Amino acid sequence: MTRVLATGTFDILHPGHVYFLEQAKALGDELYVIISRDVNVNHKPRPVVPEDQRLKMVASLRPVDSAVLGSLTDYFEPIAEIKPDIVVLGFDQKFQEAELKKALNGRGFFPEVVRLPQISGEFYSSRAIAAEIAERKKKHLPID
Repeated sequence: MTRVLATGTFDILHPGHVYFLEQAKALGDELYVIISRDVNVNHKPRPVVPEDQRLKMVASLRPVDSAVLGSLTDYFEPIAEIKPDIVVLGFDQKFQEAELKKALNGRGFFPEVVRLPQISGEFYSSRAIAAEIAERKKKHLPID
């Protein structure tokens, strides 16, 4: 049985997230997802949606077999528990494949690391959704 791991913040769920998780699941039999902790998100603005709610939303998605919050202290801690065969990266995730593979190997983990190709769509990013909401608000247009 092939165990696949995906990670991310998953703030403001959108079609890009669904695509990412569907493609990740297609690479194996089980999909595990690690949700970034609020305090560990430092490469972009803090999430709008609290971590416990983001966890619940991701866990409810059809491709996801199991979702957990990341560790507060050691990024690799949940990876040790999950023991993935494949780690999947989204096209825009900050990790470099070779560096991640080296770090994983150094911790005694030897999964394949796969980066998914970029896709595009009107609202395939949280930033695009936030920008649209801001624009509608500025124009006093309905948001819903």
